[in-house]
Amino acid sequence: MYETLLLAAVLFAATLPVLILMQHAGAALIRPLLQLYVPLLCGAYFVWQWLHGGQTLPMKSWRLKLVMRDGAPLTLRRALYRFILALLGLALFGTGFLWAFFDRDRQFLHDRLAGTRIVNDERGTMNAERL
Repeated sequence: MYETLLLAAVLFAATLPVLILMQHAGAALIRPLLQLYVPLLCGAYFVWQWLHGGQTLPMKSWRLKLVMRDGAPLTLRRALYRFILALLGLALFGTGFLWAFFDRDRQFLHDRLAGTRIVNDERGTMNAERL
């Protein structure tokens, strides 16, 4: 839920200038452009965060980190692949996320298919304890 609120703020801030600039264009032009722009913007947000520390702000708050199955940092290819799979799972009525309820390791389907996993960020925990 926290991730959704933050993403909504990012999308609002990023789409408002586009809508203002395109206010005189017809809806036939604006709608397809936004349908491309919004998923690309979401992808850029998530992939950038995952590649620069493996965490979005909500993941940092919950001390979670996204890594490759072997614990290594994500590559650009894996981050993009994970995002596309997550988007597809969301488009299929959230089945990619619901998968975690039935998975033996409690992984999302997109993590299982992309070779990634979400782990506890012990480093974040230790830093919080020192403060």
